[in-house]
Amino acid sequence: MNSRLKRVTSLGLGLVISGGLLTACDAADAPAPDGPVADAPTPAESQAPAGSHAPMGQMGEGGEGEGGVSIGDAYTSAVVFNSSLAIAAAHVIAARDAHAAGRVEAAAEMFAHPVSEVLLDMEPVFLARGVAPFDALFTEASLAVLEGESSEQIAERAGEILAMIGAAQAFAPDDESTPADIAAGVAVDQIDRAADMYRIAQRAGAYGPYLDGYGFFRAAEMAYRDQADAVSAADSEAAERIEAALALLGEAYPSAAMPEALDADRAALSSASAQAMLAVLN
Repeated sequence: MNSRLKRVTSLGLGLVISGGLLTACDAADAPAPDGPVADAPTPAESQAPAGSHAPMGQMGEGGEGEGGVSIGDAYTSAVVFNSSLAIAAAHVIAARDAHAAGRVEAAAEMFAHPVSEVLLDMEPVFLARGVAPFDALFTEASLAVLEGESSEQIAERAGEILAMIGAAQAFAPDDESTPADIAAGVAVDQIDRAADMYRIAQRAGAYGPYLDGYGFFRAAEMAYRDQADAVSAADSEAAERIEAALALLGEAYPSAAMPEALDADRAALSSASAQAMLAVLN
């Protein structure tokens, strides 16, 4: 791996770049993999081996990754697999919107974080499921931010990464979960993360955890949005709880630019998150 890639990856590894962004994402120093990227086979051609923070899966034999994903369960659980992708998507959304808001250094960090937090840990699962590694897109985007690309160019890069993440969802293990099941499970995972990050941001008054939480909130919205009618038809209470939690998070995270006062009701956020999770689990 060349030195430029190492420099960019290091942004997400707990090293605070100039400007004083408080990093909310803990990460271990692990380089991105070298070597060629093979074309991914179709989902039908891939085979998964038998076999957190992620509330929809228990601790698997692979343990938890840096991002709190149960790596062992990701081999067999569609919700856990897709939750890992949602974490990556959350950071892309946060990076894109922070850059548009003029927070360039924060955007560079946000693009880099998922490499160490989830993508490296999930790489064996992705490969087993037939997903070609795509972590280089994140490090390239982070470097592009530092090299002065415009918000339009960064938004285009973000769109490409989000499209890649969307394509990877088709390779999730078939555990007989319906699309509504998966959407609800991923949404409550991201809601829980967003509520937790708001608690941290409110206590510390720091932008880093706020931006993390904003990304998780937007990723929850994205996961739920296309399946909202199906979730409601399958379980109206779960849908109502998810929508109530999203409404509160929308007030807490009005944009990628942190408000002067973080005065949302933290207890209400935590309660709404817990109620949504319980409704989905039940």
